[in-house]
Amino acid sequence: MRLPRRLFCTALLGLAAGFSTAAQAADPQAGTQYVMLQNPQPTDTGSKVEVIEFFAYYCPHCDAFEPALEAWVKKQGDNIVFKRVHVQGGPSVAPQQRLFYTLDAMGLLEQYHQKAFDAVHRQHLRLSSDEQVFDWAAQNGIDRAKFTDTYRSFGMGAKLRRAGAMMDTYGVNFWPLVVVDGRFVTSPSQAGKGAPEGSTETRQQQMALDVMDFLVAKAKADKR
Repeated sequence: MRLPRRLFCTALLGLAAGFSTAAQAADPQAGTQYVMLQNPQPTDTGSKVEVIEFFAYYCPHCDAFEPALEAWVKKQGDNIVFKRVHVQGGPSVAPQQRLFYTLDAMGLLEQYHQKAFDAVHRQHLRLSSDEQVFDWAAQNGIDRAKFTDTYRSFGMGAKLRRAGAMMDTYGVNFWPLVVVDGRFVTSPSQAGKGAPEGSTETRQQQMALDVMDFLVAKAKADKR
């Protein structure tokens, strides 16, 4: 049966409204899948969206999240400026934090970041002392003397203090944690709130990436 034109259009509008309602219902919700910082922080990335990950090499959840996060960053391309902050910790964490910032200062982070995760989680190296880190660097083909000099340089202390200050500013007390545009905070555990009981960590990671897609798009729209 052919519907009258007016009824047909009304039916289409109703269908569209249904799709719209479903899409809105699927949108991540502030206070559930992400939270908004009470004190938003300025960014210096122009038309691109700043995305910061707080992580630690020793953290198994950070290690598990890394491959999916790396793929997400590549997919985002020029939409974002991606930054990492290695969190502070006790004496056994400090060498890993210095390792991260030393690799970054030497321009070696992209090449060795995953290798550092692998050292801790697959090779079971503690990397909890300066000498262990120096040995690891040398065994992986990095000039030991240059690495050691950078690791112990005066500027390294400033980088570590900056990391601690950022943790305080963004209220970081667990990781991995992602801040988008200095305003929005999410993580696999945050994004997974409301997921069916028994959801896997991989599923929570994907939910976090979906939330991050949403937040980047939202921040990008706000910049126009």
